[in-house]
Amino acid sequence: MIEALALGKRFRSLTAVHDLSFTVGDGEIFGLLGPNGAGKTTTVRMLAGLIAPSEGGARINGHELGVESQRIRAMTGILTEAPGLHEKLTARQNLAYYGRLYGLRGSTLRAAVDRYLGVVGLADEGDRRVGGFSKGMRQKVAIARALLHEPEVIYLDEPTSGLDPSAAKTVRDFVATLRDAGRSIVVCTHNLDEAERLCDRIGIMRGRLLQVDTPARLRRRNGSAAVRVELVGARRPASFLDLLVNLPFVQAARADDGALLVEVGDPRGDNPELINALVAAGARIVGVREEAVTLEQVYLDLVGEAGERDLIAARIRDVA
Repeated sequence: MIEALALGKRFRSLTAVHDLSFTVGDGEIFGLLGPNGAGKTTTVRMLAGLIAPSEGGARINGHELGVESQRIRAMTGILTEAPGLHEKLTARQNLAYYGRLYGLRGSTLRAAVDRYLGVVGLADEGDRRVGGFSKGMRQKVAIARALLHEPEVIYLDEPTSGLDPSAAKTVRDFVATLRDAGRSIVVCTHNLDEAERLCDRIGIMRGRLLQVDTPARLRRRNGSAAVRVELVGARRPASFLDLLVNLPFVQAARADDGALLVEVGDPRGDNPELINALVAAGARIVGVREEAVTLEQVYLDLVGEAGERDLIAARIRDVA
């Protein structure tokens, strides 16, 4: 549905986005993570046809960015970081105004406005002026606006910003139903927990993509995961280490406070063989769990490494 091809954007001497390439499939939620100024919002604005790229290109459901940007905008829903609503209009009037821009009319428009006011929990507030709304309520109206015309592609920039935990969960659950309906969704967020729970794949960026993968595989950045095997009984965990290091799928093993920490490449495939080998050797196992690196640590490592490379490159340019 979405295919970015070496996409880039420069603002005079500033390169905001460079050589960005990724795809998003039908019914997939793709998360863009990165610090402020990483280029997430610029990327979304390019893909939505709101600003032109300086280099590269993109195809949205087969339509080429630039040549068919008007058609792309018609099939796109976008939630920007700033809601940008008309404060003197009611929530219902705001949605109706934008709905008409998308070509909705009459009963179709009224039904869409009613439906999405209900979806975001503002059915009883629809006739109030937006100027009197809290930040969270404005965010809900903006989310409804992004979905009003039933877009095929949806870009959500910090969708739960300003929402209380209950409202944020409602939005996340609704985004998941959009995925189930086959929509393609790109979510820009600083909320790592939200990204991990919601996104099928995540791209971590800092001006360019640093790494793209599923949350589970990102946590196994070094290609392995630690499995903790809790033991009980007379035999000490260290007595099983010679057995473990001879298993072909075990990369490392050590005893740790009544348990074994075993590094394997594929816990889902390797754990059954690991457990069988230990039980056959007389181990009494009371629990097995994966202890993968947190997504937060992976994110901080990648962004920090990219920042150090950028700093070194800047110093080299200064010297040259």
